[in-house]
Amino acid sequence: TDSVATFIMNSFHNLPPDALSALCVLSCFGTSVSIPLIEYLEAQIQTPLMVPLETAVAESIVDKRKGSFYFIHDKLHEAAYGAIRPEQRCLQHFRYGLALGNVAVRRNDDMLLITAVSQINRGGPQAVVDSEQGVAVADLNLNAGKKAMKMSDFFSAHSFFDHGISYL
Repeated sequence: TDSVATFIMNSFHNLPPDALSALCVLSCFGTSVSIPLIEYLEAQIQTPLMVPLETAVAESIVDKRKGSFYFIHDKLHEAAYGAIRPEQRCLQHFRYGLALGNVAVRRNDDMLLITAVSQINRGGPQAVVDSEQGVAVADLNLNAGKKAMKMSDFFSAHSFFDHGISYL
């Protein structure tokens, strides 16, 4: 409706640029994201996320509850994701996935690995810069596929294996 559109435009118009940027990052992961994931990503991409997201909480665009940030309305999520230029979306997903993939491997965190590889795959093979990176991403997909198999999530496992092949 018009009132929702007006609310969204006013909400985003009043935000500082770093808060809008952080909302765009958050939107790449869906409507809610765990705080540890945001903290890992912030450290890896060396871009402020936590403080700007607190600004968005103060502006009632996102809320912070039970260890996660989440958009208070799906239209706010859509608007934040829509603020990313379409030609940049795949690169952003890929970048965030690679950053989190490094953390997941170091921490031996299966769920973070699956989240990271899912982000990488949203970026797709067109985001790969060279064959060495393609092989590394294929290896991450292989590992994520094996983890999914252990969880009896065969559909996801097949998807990870299939994506992994596409990077070679």
